[in-house]
Amino acid sequence: MDGPTLEPTPFLTRVVELFLRGDVAILLVVVSLILGAAALYLTPREEEPQIVVPMADVFVSAPGLSAEEVEKQVTQRLEKMLYQIDGVEYVYSMSAPGRCVITVRFYVGEDREGSLVKLYNKIHSNTDQVPPVVENWVVKPVEIDDVPIVIVTLWTDRYSDHELRRMAEELQYDLQAIPDTNRVTVVGGRPRRIRVELDPQRLALRQTSALQVARALQVSNVQSRSGSFEQQDQQFVVDAGIFVRDATDLGNTVVNLSGNRPVYLRDVATILDGAAEVESYSWIGFGPAEEGSEKYAGTFLPAVHISVAKKKGTNAVRVADGVHRLMDEISATHLPDGVQYRITRDYGQTADDKVNELVESLAIAVVTVIGLIGLVIGWRPALVVALAIPVCYSLTLFINLLCGYTINRVTMFALILALGLLVDDPITDVENIARYFAMRILPARQSVLRAVQEVRPALILSTLAIIASFLPLVFITGMMGPYMGPMALNVPLTVVVSTVVAFCLTPWLAMVALKRMIENPSGEEEFDLTRRPLYRITRALLGPVLDNRLFALVVLVVIAGLFAGAMMLPALRLTPLKMLPYDNKNEFQIVVDMPEGTTLDRTDAVTRRLAAYLGGVAEVRDFTLFTGNASPMDFNGMVRHYFLRSGPHLADIRVNLVDKDHRQQRSHEILLRLRNALQQIADEAGADIKLVEVPPGPPVLATITAEVYGPHDSDYGSIITQARRVASRLAREPGIVDVDTSAQDDQVRWVFETDKPKAALSGVSTEDIAKTLQMALDGMKATVLHLPEEVDPLWIELRLPRSYRSATDELEELYVRGQDGNMVQLGSLGSFIRDLEGQTIYRKNLRRVVFVYGEVAGRAPADAILDMEFDRIDGDPKMLADARAAATFKPVEGRTWFSPGGGDPWSVRPEYEVQWAGEGEWKITLDVFRDLGLAFGAAQVLIFVILMFQTNSRLLPMVMMLAIPLTMIGIMPGFWLLNVLMDHPVGGYNTPVLLTATAMIGMIALSGIVVRNSVVLIDFIHMAVDEGFELREAIIRSVAVRTRPILLTAGTTLLGNWVIVLDPIFAGLAWAIIFGILTSTIFTLVVIPVVYWILYRRAHNAS
Repeated sequence: MDGPTLEPTPFLTRVVELFLRGDVAILLVVVSLILGAAALYLTPREEEPQIVVPMADVFVSAPGLSAEEVEKQVTQRLEKMLYQIDGVEYVYSMSAPGRCVITVRFYVGEDREGSLVKLYNKIHSNTDQVPPVVENWVVKPVEIDDVPIVIVTLWTDRYSDHELRRMAEELQYDLQAIPDTNRVTVVGGRPRRIRVELDPQRLALRQTSALQVARALQVSNVQSRSGSFEQQDQQFVVDAGIFVRDATDLGNTVVNLSGNRPVYLRDVATILDGAAEVESYSWIGFGPAEEGSEKYAGTFLPAVHISVAKKKGTNAVRVADGVHRLMDEISATHLPDGVQYRITRDYGQTADDKVNELVESLAIAVVTVIGLIGLVIGWRPALVVALAIPVCYSLTLFINLLCGYTINRVTMFALILALGLLVDDPITDVENIARYFAMRILPARQSVLRAVQEVRPALILSTLAIIASFLPLVFITGMMGPYMGPMALNVPLTVVVSTVVAFCLTPWLAMVALKRMIENPSGEEEFDLTRRPLYRITRALLGPVLDNRLFALVVLVVIAGLFAGAMMLPALRLTPLKMLPYDNKNEFQIVVDMPEGTTLDRTDAVTRRLAAYLGGVAEVRDFTLFTGNASPMDFNGMVRHYFLRSGPHLADIRVNLVDKDHRQQRSHEILLRLRNALQQIADEAGADIKLVEVPPGPPVLATITAEVYGPHDSDYGSIITQARRVASRLAREPGIVDVDTSAQDDQVRWVFETDKPKAALSGVSTEDIAKTLQMALDGMKATVLHLPEEVDPLWIELRLPRSYRSATDELEELYVRGQDGNMVQLGSLGSFIRDLEGQTIYRKNLRRVVFVYGEVAGRAPADAILDMEFDRIDGDPKMLADARAAATFKPVEGRTWFSPGGGDPWSVRPEYEVQWAGEGEWKITLDVFRDLGLAFGAAQVLIFVILMFQTNSRLLPMVMMLAIPLTMIGIMPGFWLLNVLMDHPVGGYNTPVLLTATAMIGMIALSGIVVRNSVVLIDFIHMAVDEGFELREAIIRSVAVRTRPILLTAGTTLLGNWVIVLDPIFAGLAWAIIFGILTSTIFTLVVIPVVYWILYRRAHNAS
């Protein structure tokens, strides 16, 4: 037989031989591509991974009770009960006069249906403990699928908001008919209402009270089935009464008898059939970025919104497309001239755009990587590697579909990150096969088997190392767990598939593409490593280091010094830390809080002033204003419970920007630029505003949230006092904006205090007085006008005209009817007493709390919290005074983790507790970095164990793993350099490049990537020694042989990650890998050989 024969090989080599037949390999390619195409079509698309946080609100009504009474009698009982449910993480509550809201939040990942069943069972099995003061309660689950993905906005310059509302109420049922839609809701506009405006003077003239009118309407508007009778073999049904037919018929209703003459409703009231009284405003405006906006510049047009959510697990893109198609069809038939519709939110479109953008980035990365491979090792090997990529991705996407994952930005970034890794195995295969073909010592088939067998242990070992480095990410807790879940699955999965392809497909492709190197030598010289330039360079550079032990130690000490210096940069705050950076969205929100007691019109005027400024911002397309009610929520608003914001002093503005491809600044930079001007407008109007960005990951109550707790015997007012001290210090901290507390401003309350003896003598009960005032001020929905064509119930509402309910004097002139029939004025039965409205009492996990909120602008939140805590003085007032007298202000630039604090001492009373790690980003940051730190440690242990079993040594794995800390020499200085080059102030605020959780994931990823190079390098040293070379020569030959594939795999990883730096969220991951692999690759080619030489020289010499 010609040449040496291969020894009988184990199972994996037989697998390689099987696929070298060709037909099996082709079948694998075809099946993989079919499965991948099916997965790409069937897998739902969304912009972000869905974070399942089972949550429910329990609304309880207890009329007449003060906030303290509600807390003691209702809230605490329910909290105690609900906190017993297993799986509950937090129980929040708000106790206000006459009502409370208890929010139950389960742990992330808890089963939604199971959680709600537990909640309902707990409440309904304890109904016997419900206090008698509770009038009613309702449980409303809140989940991610309730967040609208599409908002259709109807607007007009010709009709009123009432007419728009009528159109929207009809359209919502058409939209609900679209497959896979969840909740469809109409927001804004005044509904139709039959308003009965009672005239107090006409009522008094006819000896009729308001309560009599209400009772008369309720008993008159009745129609019911009375039964049936039979006559002459025929059955007849009988109804009693007839519903009121219209407003005219309503006016003919008899409400009383006065002087034996009937009193009709039209005699004592004005009946209006039309829009309900204004309780909220909803407007739309257009900015310069909208084409044709000049026509409506500076104007606000009535708008009504229809929000559409999708069902769980469905494709957001298809639901959104269905809404677009339907609106295009019915706009011509349902909408009159002068009424326009506009899609002001389309998460389906943003998801599709993001996925398509990432697919394009992936394609660019693939072409770039293949181009590099072709440039370095030739176009034939590059073609072999290129064919492996679609197979790997197809199988990965199919497994994603089976596991229930969606295609989102994290999934796509995982695939892009994996690109540099999945080509490593085929590159290693092809490069070694090409080397064997160049040596021409074996036939083609045997050369392939020998080459694959030679690198197989290193490939399997490196694959296991990458799996070990990413697998611990599965155990990240909290909201970041499901957010990063696709990363934890897809990168190891892609690498595993790549290894399978390297053993099954790549050998056959390489044999077909490269066998000409054996069949047609074309006069090439025989392969001689010592003549290669890389060997000469390696010998020249590495030889002196290996020959001089002192020189080798100096090199290692210098590298260790570089590592220590790199690790000092975060402590010096030269590389600021944050959980996640700011995203670049096409939307943001402005939350407006006026002082409690502000009228609706005043709040609307201030909101319009803010919106008018936005109307001149070049990047703004449109903005929608919501005054008095909440805008359709997003995921951030769901967690923050913005959907409960309702009241005349509350408003918010939703702003849509031009697409990011058509503007220079990112959305965060735009907000920084606008912040000072908007804040000035708000300050002049006495408003508190918050500029809210869509968070890139898990939302929080605020970036910085302090929870202030008091002793158990403290009153709530004292906790508020201490919380305001915290807020005052927070507001003085540089880079902290939008400071607010959960405490309310004082609002005047008028209490009608009944003179009980006088009321008793007049035969008037306190209940009658209370109901009369409630009807006069808040209105009473007495009954419903039954019209078949109405979509929603058409309520008949009794109320005084606004002109009769604008002062306590006017209310005192109202009449009530005594039991003896006499009419008595309210003013003669008591008087109005001026008081203050009770504070809403917030609680968390059964303890009273006041929240203090703040956002950061140009700073890392961890630095700000550390500085404030360092400045905190826990002691008596004299210690605080002495500290303030001795303190000198320290600018932010002069603060480090070794010298924190801003020289601004503050304190709260010692018995009060301030927690920073409860609800803000700081808590998630601590949790995530803790989990990532544990994941990193676990990854190192797993890698060590794998290497130890493979090498049968405890020392050699440590040598291989030296490449891991070498990555820090590039990462930390790299981020410092980015800050030097890219941190440019906007609006007076810095825009630092942040070292984020995604960057740390990049570090964890690098631990598996760089160990691969060490494993292959040392493996080749062992093979060279086995071939009879001295250790020094074996080291030099190993470095010379492996430098090109190591540099090539590093280059492919760099190019694969280069496209990721364009994404604001995962840029940190990409930069960490780019900087880390640059330095680690260079230093690995020096440190690993030198350390191996120092440790094993004597052992080899002795042998």
